[in-house]
Amino acid sequence: MSAWLETTSLVLIILTMTVGQLGLVIPIFPGNVVIWVAALVYGIVFGFGNLGGVLFALITLLMLIAVGADNLLMGAKAREKGAEWGSIIAALIGGVIFTFVFPPIGGIIAAPLILYLMEYRRIGDSKAATEVVKGLMLGLGMSFLARFALGLIMIGIWAGWAFFA
Repeated sequence: MSAWLETTSLVLIILTMTVGQLGLVIPIFPGNVVIWVAALVYGIVFGFGNLGGVLFALITLLMLIAVGADNLLMGAKAREKGAEWGSIIAALIGGVIFTFVFPPIGGIIAAPLILYLMEYRRIGDSKAATEVVKGLMLGLGMSFLARFALGLIMIGIWAGWAFFA
């Protein structure tokens, strides 16, 4: 591969990873998946090699953890505050649907609202339903921090692979 094409490819991969990392600020943007795809493209274009294959497997594992952390942390924190699993699942499904209906913030508004309404209907206490929603939002914040940190680690592993392996 020519030096120009190699440099251009590296710049595009770095830009894609940067967009993926910065995109994590938007709760519905799959930034960790974007970073993973950029690492995959790097491996395809430049070759995986022995160490690259191991590092890419590690990047893949971190991406899967990041994707799962979102729903797991939000649901766990809402559950900690007393939410029923049915309410949590309805809120998450509603959040996904409304993300597509009113992108990019439809899900961010719909999920807590659905959770509140479901829990208020179930327990009849506005304060308790509000506490459950606070748990969901705390989980959202925690999942952002986890996904952001995992994205940085993924990029760091890729950088070690690309520049030192």
